[in-house]
Amino acid sequence: MAHPTPQEGPDRPGGRAVGPAAPSRRTPPQSGPGPPGAEHPREAAAYGTGPQTDRLRYLDTATRQIARGMDLDETLHELCRAAVPAFADAAVVHLRDPLPAGEEEPPGPLVLCPHAAGPEAAPDAPPGAGPEAAPEAGPGAPSGFARLTVTGRLADLLAAGRAAFGDVPGIAAAVAELLSPAVGGPGPVPPGRRLIIAPLRGREHTVMGAAVLVRHPDRPPFTGDDLLVASQLATHTALGMNKAVLYGREASVADALQRTMLPASLPEPIGVRLATRYLPSSKTARVGGDWYDAIPLPGNRVALVIGDVMGHSMTSAAIMGQLRTTVQTLAALDLSPDEVLHHLDEQAQRLGSQHMATCLYGIYDPIAHRLLMANAGHPPPVLLQPGGRGQVLRIPPGPPVGVGGVSFETVEMFAPTGATLLLYTDGLVESRDTDVATGVELLRDRLHTTAQVLDPPPLELLCDAAVGAVGPRDRDDDIALLAARFDGIPSYNVAYWFLDPKPQTAGRARRLTRRTLHRWHLDSLLEPTELMVSEVVTNAVRYASRPVTLRLLRTDVLRCEVGDDSPFVPRMLHARPGDEGGRGLFLVNELARRWGATRLSTGKLVWFEQQLPRDLRMEIPED
Repeated sequence: MAHPTPQEGPDRPGGRAVGPAAPSRRTPPQSGPGPPGAEHPREAAAYGTGPQTDRLRYLDTATRQIARGMDLDETLHELCRAAVPAFADAAVVHLRDPLPAGEEEPPGPLVLCPHAAGPEAAPDAPPGAGPEAAPEAGPGAPSGFARLTVTGRLADLLAAGRAAFGDVPGIAAAVAELLSPAVGGPGPVPPGRRLIIAPLRGREHTVMGAAVLVRHPDRPPFTGDDLLVASQLATHTALGMNKAVLYGREASVADALQRTMLPASLPEPIGVRLATRYLPSSKTARVGGDWYDAIPLPGNRVALVIGDVMGHSMTSAAIMGQLRTTVQTLAALDLSPDEVLHHLDEQAQRLGSQHMATCLYGIYDPIAHRLLMANAGHPPPVLLQPGGRGQVLRIPPGPPVGVGGVSFETVEMFAPTGATLLLYTDGLVESRDTDVATGVELLRDRLHTTAQVLDPPPLELLCDAAVGAVGPRDRDDDIALLAARFDGIPSYNVAYWFLDPKPQTAGRARRLTRRTLHRWHLDSLLEPTELMVSEVVTNAVRYASRPVTLRLLRTDVLRCEVGDDSPFVPRMLHARPGDEGGRGLFLVNELARRWGATRLSTGKLVWFEQQLPRDLRMEIPED
């Protein structure tokens, strides 16, 4: 990282000021320290050649300035601000490639490459002789500059952690390469003791790079005391770099963990469209416990889930993963929303009383156009009605899961076609300046405004509008958002019957199926559908004690569902040649595109699907 001498600023012919570390004019050398921040209030005090206390005062200010950096770029930037112009006229930083991230030394030779560069003219170069500025580059791998393999005397000095003058025997050639304009340096090595190279070593004495400090001829050369000052600057910089590397690694692991525990992709159920957003907090690298989910259920229903484990830590993320898995398991049992939250509360207590979470669980039925919801201490959902009116759904807020000994209430409501339901975590509506109630109203207003511009607004646009008001630096908490557009399934695409469990029921089921397929102009599917319906209904009648249900559904496929009150879930068997039964599900497996059996709270459901001709499929709305 190169920073030019202040003499090459705008007030000197041919000079160019670069970066915040280059002031507009030079403070003359002093015998003592100048007032801290005389020209730049946030910079280190001017460095003089007077008493030892001056150097100590400068080091105190400079090291505190370097410690302000939170990431690698900020730490190195603060080093250059502290060193230039108070201590040196230019600072060039080279980082090891690859940059050590732990306690072990990277294998292979010591390879350095410039972290960043700016235009710099050599002390005796004519105006405009410096190279053009290079773009900022990531740690250890800036583009456009060559990597330098360091060997011999310089490698020994860096490994030993000792700062050295540029005139130490055996390092002149290597130092010239570090200052070469080809790697973004200021140019030729200045004569005499006007250059210090200070190793950047981590906590475990691993070499992380080198800082090169240069003074121009119009300034006194470095002294032995300056060597100690440079060593201290490098030591504090290396500690900051070590902290930044570990911080970045933890942030990367936390982000990867969070995203791994969220759905990799959303299902695409018929009758509802889904969109999501997840934004991590800008205030901390620690992972949060926010999650969302969409779970297909029998009967073309879909469970819509959003939750938030309290706290920000790896533990919160681990608890979130367990609760999400629990919800998926409970959803597969086809329980009502209040029952799901009840069992989730029990599981949260088993994980520890200190682990609590809010959760909102809903079930949307696109055929009945109904929505069932239960709330465990979560912010209320917002329903954007067709026409753009926003409505905050007042679901009775039970306590968070993990409290124990409480009950939850399921609320059923109409879900009109074209409406959009938004589930979100509190990070979207709550901040240090806004309480939840106010934030919810502001969210509703944003959604209403978006719907006035374009009705109905595309889901992605709606999600952008919902989270757009929260700037990247204003997020005190994670934000998870799940949006569901209710398209529904028209009643003319559904046929439904209750059939008594009698031996004649299979024949009646075949006749009803034939009549419905004729009405839907699906005569080409009559024979296989009748055969499969007959086999599945016959099996249901054998075990049922109450009426059997038969439903035909035409969407992008032809779906048949047969339900009964027996919990016994059939499995495909391989019948022997002499067996009279056991071939029904084998036929279904051969003829159907897909089939399955699901245990329900009221029994079981066996279903199969067949591909429809393209011109006879139900049209699926698109944004």
